[in-house]
Amino acid sequence: MKRIIILIAAFLLVAPSVTMAQKKGKKEVNPILEGKKKVRKTDYDSVWRFTTFNTKKKYYCKFNYLTFNSINDKDKPIKDSKQLIWGDFKPVMNFLETNTRVPVKICAIYAINPSITDKVKRMRLEQQAADSAKVALENFSDWMKSHNYRNKINIQVAQIDYRYWWGVDYLNMEKPTDDIIIVGEVLFFASKKIDFFPNAADGAKTFKTIKFLPNSTELMYSFDTELDELADYLKDNERLEVLLKSYSDDNGTETYNIAITKKRAEAIRSALVKRNIAPHRVEIEALGSENPIGDNQTYEGKVANNRVDVVIQ
Repeated sequence: MKRIIILIAAFLLVAPSVTMAQKKGKKEVNPILEGKKKVRKTDYDSVWRFTTFNTKKKYYCKFNYLTFNSINDKDKPIKDSKQLIWGDFKPVMNFLETNTRVPVKICAIYAINPSITDKVKRMRLEQQAADSAKVALENFSDWMKSHNYRNKINIQVAQIDYRYWWGVDYLNMEKPTDDIIIVGEVLFFASKKIDFFPNAADGAKTFKTIKFLPNSTELMYSFDTELDELADYLKDNERLEVLLKSYSDDNGTETYNIAITKKRAEAIRSALVKRNIAPHRVEIEALGSENPIGDNQTYEGKVANNRVDVVIQ
């Protein structure tokens, strides 16, 4: 009896704190918005299975959108959407069949096999994946119109990093074999404009612009402390990367300016690699004499324009 009384008393003491925690609520992770092209599979667990829709939210659908290519097959005309095996897309069709005027944004998401390191091959596959995804979604949009659906279909495609998508599961799962991995779709049922992949680095730490002397690619020692801080920040934030936007003054041909800005960015990347930052986390944009911030007619202005902006992304 005493044990029961003690348990009841303990519950009464704990209950108010539980209620307060519930009132505060846990911050909900928005599907597909957690990272810029870098998202963990666990971020989507709450929206993988859905039967009803809230037009204010976004939904992930594990569906091979290339299936849409078959619905306009002239040899196998489909007059009724129910004749197509929609699979995981079926709840979406159920919704659209009863809400024929609700606008829908549909974004096909795909990944390139992370084992492919050849840059030329990756670029070719990225273009191929984007083109095929767009065609598939356009086929779906055309099919909807031909079947008298009045939903306005807004089409987007996006590439993600497959390793981040699966998170820690990626280390334990069987390695993917396809060059192009069909991840699925994200849907948003509303007319409001929305970016499916906003910058994940919003609110990230900012770093000083790294300056270079005119016609020089030598990284000055005065920026060592800044590079140390940048490297430490990237180590503490493993899912972020850095973009080096390199500029020059207009003294020389644009070919020369592009070349020198590339070498400057590469010098910074090498400095970060020496500080144990993986090369793939440092992206380079050699922009030549674009976007001057100083007067190229003065020495001070030229010094201001020979710079590399550090952008966390």
